[in-house]
Amino acid sequence: MIIDKVLYIDLSRKSFHVESRSELFEKYLGGTGVAIKLLLEECPVKADPLGPENPIIFAVGPLNGLFPMASKTVVMFKSPLTGNLGESHAGGRTASAIRLVGYGAIIIRGSSETPVYLAIHGEKVYFRDASGLWGVENSYTVGRVLRELEKGAGFRTIMRIGSAGEKMVYYANVVVETYRHFGRLGLGAVFGSKKLKAIVISGKNSIRVKDANHYRQVYDEIFHLAIKSSLMKKYHDIGTSSNILPLNELRALPSLNLRETSLKDAENISGENLAEKYLGRRVACSHCPVACIHLATLREPYEDEPYFYKTTMIPYDYEPLYALGSMLGITDPNGFLRLMDEVEAQGLDAISTGVTLAWATEAYENGIIKDSDTLGIKLRWGDYNSYREAVRKIVYQPNEFYAALAKGVEYAASKYGGLDFALSFGGNEMPGYHTGIAAYLTFLTGSRHSHLDSAGYIIDEKSAATGKKETLQEIVENLFKEESWRQVLSSLVLCFFARGIYTPKIVVKSLNAAGFEHVTEEDLRKIGVEILRNKYLFKTREGFDPNGLRIPRRILEKETPLGVLSEDLIRRGVEEFFNLIKDNKGLKDDFRIFS
Repeated sequence: MIIDKVLYIDLSRKSFHVESRSELFEKYLGGTGVAIKLLLEECPVKADPLGPENPIIFAVGPLNGLFPMASKTVVMFKSPLTGNLGESHAGGRTASAIRLVGYGAIIIRGSSETPVYLAIHGEKVYFRDASGLWGVENSYTVGRVLRELEKGAGFRTIMRIGSAGEKMVYYANVVVETYRHFGRLGLGAVFGSKKLKAIVISGKNSIRVKDANHYRQVYDEIFHLAIKSSLMKKYHDIGTSSNILPLNELRALPSLNLRETSLKDAENISGENLAEKYLGRRVACSHCPVACIHLATLREPYEDEPYFYKTTMIPYDYEPLYALGSMLGITDPNGFLRLMDEVEAQGLDAISTGVTLAWATEAYENGIIKDSDTLGIKLRWGDYNSYREAVRKIVYQPNEFYAALAKGVEYAASKYGGLDFALSFGGNEMPGYHTGIAAYLTFLTGSRHSHLDSAGYIIDEKSAATGKKETLQEIVENLFKEESWRQVLSSLVLCFFARGIYTPKIVVKSLNAAGFEHVTEEDLRKIGVEILRNKYLFKTREGFDPNGLRIPRRILEKETPLGVLSEDLIRRGVEEFFNLIKDNKGLKDDFRIFS
């Protein structure tokens, strides 16, 4: 059964209505494909990302609630961090809750004059007063309160912001079910600008299939592929944090703001060490047998009661370990976990926070930043207590310097200097891979400027392992092919960890069982390319220019496992990638971008 209902919510008028948009869901499946078309409709040209005209669009896909690892929700908005396309994915119960309440997408317009949270239960939308929650800085506390106030335990999803969202830090996130996030590109700030503290969604509808026997056969095939996969076992046992040691050995682990590509004592913050000494439990998103979410147990004595301990469960994976660990020179696991806990409680994106603090530390060392700017905080590599204090000041912005840091590393370096070592791409802070040219082409050309776009780091790692280097043309074509296919996966909406399970053949089978009876692999390929081009239609409409992308000099100074990078070669790769975007073969004649 295809769910094609879109719930439109207006925070300014405290009203809502539902429309059927079957033409979008039949053509673009759901998720990313539908969300980008709705964003093109709903977001005015050159809209202020923190203005009431910036919409928030949640979308799910036809496999959510039906198949294993189809556990994600896509959200799109205009990003305050980049001033362009904002897209983030989160798991938890988000996708199941939205499907069980009966919607394929939810659009939130306008802004409230006073703090509010939304409670979406069945066919009703309630606009609850959130004045008592506004100013509660800890996102964990907000979640605990809402669990007591709202019904739907076991079925509902709870999304909320911490103080970072209220204060509109450009990389504030939205916390989901405590340990998952709509992390990158500043959705939390958009919530804050709308005075929207939280959203609770619950429903008890059924998702029906036409042929139950066929559905069960396909489900069993995917389930068994997942539980027998060595890759899925890796995600369950140690998780992505298992990347620390191999990347460190490869000299591809960005450390100390990429002044180094490996870090002494990195094994202390490795996934293996954390699993052995700190792992408290593993949890899973709904409809996932893998349980890749790793929670560390941190025991700390109370200040006034030294024989009594507070126990905190803290999520971790590779990207926070890179950004708040190696990038800041922190190898003390306790120190990393304390810093991570502060970032989580405030509701910040861990990658952007770590990269921004790393730039600030180097700028402080170089004398670009003074004690008067930091308000006396001595920013030193490895000093997690100073970084925890700096995080709180980024959120509350007591002076111009911290207000600049709250707008991201690109803005701060443009204001104070040090752009050569400000590690951002398209305005988004750098992920944790200094593997080679393919990774950096991903950061520059991916629609989200994220390692989760075309996964160029995998191309680099294979080349390093085999000694066989691909040509620039081969790299670009592989990146374009992968990025296009990922638009299909994120329209379904699947966890990218499952991309090896959901091959085109398996995707066609699962879609057939879900009600898309005549879709073919070639159809999917064309859909993926068109969705990708729709994203760049939005981006160019909002001022994105591939020729204007900044390449930080630091990445050209530090050798990768595949050699020193060339700016000319990177720019050629960017040009060739966007030449593929410009090729409209097979699409409608009226579809043109970069004209």
